[in-house]
Amino acid sequence: MRVRTTKAIAVTATGLLAGAFGYGAVNLGPTFWSVPLETRLTFHAELMKMNSPVMLTAMGVSALGALALTLQTRGRERWLAAGATALTATSFLVTRFGNVPINAQIKVWAVTSPPADYAEILHRWDLFNQTRTATALAAFVLLVIAQSGSGPRATRSATPSS
Repeated sequence: MRVRTTKAIAVTATGLLAGAFGYGAVNLGPTFWSVPLETRLTFHAELMKMNSPVMLTAMGVSALGALALTLQTRGRERWLAAGATALTATSFLVTRFGNVPINAQIKVWAVTSPPADYAEILHRWDLFNQTRTATALAAFVLLVIAQSGSGPRATRSATPSS
């Protein structure tokens, strides 16, 4: 029962994380490039006020859920969960050391003015965003595969025959 609950938490949290990053990469990212720079900077700075605690929580629950699953399972499931743990940790590290410092710059630019190389910096932010989106999505896929490999068939084969 405990493993089933852990799987549910890990898959759900990681799916929400991948979905949120995916939405941002597919919808917000291109929109940011289509609006005037002042609009982008103001919206981006405001978005980060709410986005930061929500995404940090999602990344934390995803990583901890995958790690707990790694510790509770064996064999193929363990390897898949360990991979998902590494991928969610990578999403966190890319966010923390890639996106967050640029977010801090954007916050300043929103009330002052951007530097001459702002476009290069914003493209780098996009690259970090695409990277963390891909790692979160890959983690979700690994957890779905792990989940699908432990259904009733696996339970039946684990019980002795009469």
